[in-house]
Amino acid sequence: MKYLDIEKWNRKQHFKHFRTLADPTFGMVADVDVSKCYETAKERNQSFFVRYLHACMKAINAVENFKYRIEGDKIAIYAVINASATIARPDHTFGFSYIEFSGDFEVFSENFLKEKERIINSSDLFPEKYSLGCIHCSAVPWVSFTSHKEPSSGNKNDSVPQVAFGKIKLENNKKKMPVAVNVNHALVDGYHVGQFFDKFQAELDKID
Repeated sequence: MKYLDIEKWNRKQHFKHFRTLADPTFGMVADVDVSKCYETAKERNQSFFVRYLHACMKAINAVENFKYRIEGDKIAIYAVINASATIARPDHTFGFSYIEFSGDFEVFSENFLKEKERIINSSDLFPEKYSLGCIHCSAVPWVSFTSHKEPSSGNKNDSVPQVAFGKIKLENNKKKMPVAVNVNHALVDGYHVGQFFDKFQAELDKID
């Protein structure tokens, strides 16, 4: 595991300041255009959710600060970030998954399907495998939300980013989907969230 040299980090003061706050997290919601992603998924009989989740994970892995995690007084740097997504069951409960990331969509899709099968055939809430090297994500396809709040453990060291995807809405003949991002400000600034949204949109647009 690699660790960040906090003393040489240009955000050293920011890191120490935000760790003194009772709640160092912040979140924001923005729309992304999923028109091409949606059309591609339907044309190929693929899961739209897996398609946009894969694009999201490619963007997450392309932003350095989204790979940082607070571990005690250290900042760990994870080489690869995986997806811990909620997966629904027919009885309207859900389980937490742990989906290994791959830049190859087909491999990522296979990893997703394995986790989906495990969750559908069990009543377990938590996965057998877990690591801080992930993001917590969930889909809320019933609501095109404009604000969103994630549950919190109250632990100021919680630094796993949380992402939620909302219901698609049609706007100027484009399919727009609200996306909520929640992060720990000790590690991530608005600039980095902006980088994520830019890269996420680019990945959604270049799906082939």
